Amino acid sequence: MTQITARDCMTKKLVTLSPEMDVIDAVSKLLRNRISGAPVVDGDGYYLGVFSEKCSMHAILDAAYEQLPSTQVRAFMDTDAQTIEPETHLLSIAQVFLLTPFRRLPVLEDGKLVGQVSRRDVLRASLDLLRQSPSRNEGSTLLYLSALVERHESPLA
Repeated sequence: MTQITARDCMTKKLVTLSPEMDVIDAVSKLLRNRISGAPVVDGDGYYLGVFSEKCSMHAILDAAYEQLPSTQVRAFMDTDAQTIEPETHLLSIAQVFLLTPFRRLPVLEDGKLVGQVSRRDVLRASLDLLRQSPSRNEGSTLLYLSALVERHESPLA
């Protein structure tokens, strides 16, 4: 069985922001699209960071105290957000989500944004994989997912 990678489950059509975009416009775009954050890319599609609800809170607090250094997204975006490559395996992605507070992982190829994987994408791909197989013992990925389910159902877990 082929292992599922980020390329297989990532969302390719993304709402993105530019670093020059006004923070108020960026927050409005997040709210309008009902998303909690969006990748920030330059004019050539190179990934620069993520602007999220949390970044928005920083902007609001800075504005409230009249110390707003800039009104551009670039001043508030998270440039340390973790990214992954298109060939990152599903289980590695799940582990990142389990061990970090990230809700989404931008997928980069040669520095350019090609997609994004969310926690929900990982859950959907995992369930699809489990549902496709009549036996939970097929394939290493499926075996591992089966072990997770069994561990979760065990009273000792």
